[in-house]
Amino acid sequence: MGAQPLLVWKFGGMSLSDLTRLRAAAQRMVAARRAGHQLVTVLSAMGSSTDELNAMAYSLSARPQLRELDALLSVGENISCALAAIAVQDAGERAISLTGPQAGILTDGSHGNAQLWDVRPKRVLEELDAGAIVLVTGYQGLSPEGDLTTLGRGGSDASAVAMAAALGLHECEIFTDVPAVFSADPRVVPDARRLAAISRDEMLQLAAAGAAVLQPRAVELAAAHDIDIHVRSSFTTETGTWIQEEAVFETFEITGVAHRDREALYTVTGASLAMITLALAQRGAAVGAIVRDGSAIHLTVPGVEEPAVLEAVSTVGARIVLQDELGSVSVVGSGIGRRPDATARALLELEAVGIETQLVTSTPSRVTFHVAGDAVHRAARRLHTAFGLHRAAGVEPGPDRVARSVS
Repeated sequence: MGAQPLLVWKFGGMSLSDLTRLRAAAQRMVAARRAGHQLVTVLSAMGSSTDELNAMAYSLSARPQLRELDALLSVGENISCALAAIAVQDAGERAISLTGPQAGILTDGSHGNAQLWDVRPKRVLEELDAGAIVLVTGYQGLSPEGDLTTLGRGGSDASAVAMAAALGLHECEIFTDVPAVFSADPRVVPDARRLAAISRDEMLQLAAAGAAVLQPRAVELAAAHDIDIHVRSSFTTETGTWIQEEAVFETFEITGVAHRDREALYTVTGASLAMITLALAQRGAAVGAIVRDGSAIHLTVPGVEEPAVLEAVSTVGARIVLQDELGSVSVVGSGIGRRPDATARALLELEAVGIETQLVTSTPSRVTFHVAGDAVHRAARRLHTAFGLHRAAGVEPGPDRVARSVS
């Protein structure tokens, strides 16, 4: 590859929502290439095209086969990459679009939520050596049976981090339609604070709780391969938020609040808990909260599309009912799971404004409250204020971080 510095970028769907934005992303790639960088760029599907394809499938069948759903939903990224390659070439630089399989992204055979097995970027390296900007379809890979698979909602983030790891890098830039990571969703919490830096564990907890800026699996991959992620705006050259390893001792600090407008709660009967969890595990899905109610089992399966859950549970002969009027609000911070007073305070704050909590779950860094869907936004604002997050200032990135980011 020579001495030219190599970058891995990823552009999200809203950054590519129309041809004007797609061309702007292509021009940004061209500028980086002309500044002396080699560049691999992972692209999502344009705008809401994946949702539109998904809706088409469900207009034809209440339970489309997951293999065919993958074959359909993976098309959006192909379109983005081919169009971006055309735009780059029109600007005078060489570019090539590669599908996930062509780029060497290998997965297991779990359709809808495939697990990454390996990335073998031989073709990517060859094209870089030939002077091309390499555009890789996010979200998709190749199963051992030779079928296209998808990596779950937001899977292009994981594709980008995995590609960076395979190329031996320790940084990956994620360009999105928001300028940074915030202490809460600023569309819901107007006084949410912009964070200059955040630890990988805290970002993982925020993402797992619904912060849509980054897929949780991407953060897990970053932690496993020591990759710093820079989340930044695709519309400006400003520095965003660095997600990086942070050496801490037993501190207690609330970082942010995340929410899900809709957190599916499933009620399952007719099968044991072991059978249910095994069926889900075979499709790469993990159970979140579990509550027994006589012969019924209530559970959540965070981050997994409902069709995949319904399909998995049906294989063991169980009956499953979906309760979809609930949402969730989570408070994230180092050591919060070891501070029962923080959970008690949150419950008191919610109770004070008449919000009833249906279910509480916790990890060492996150406490999640399941509430009525129409109360989610109100709960997020209340907890954000209660823990003083509107006053907390983010940690500024070191000068080495700022210097290494490319406009």
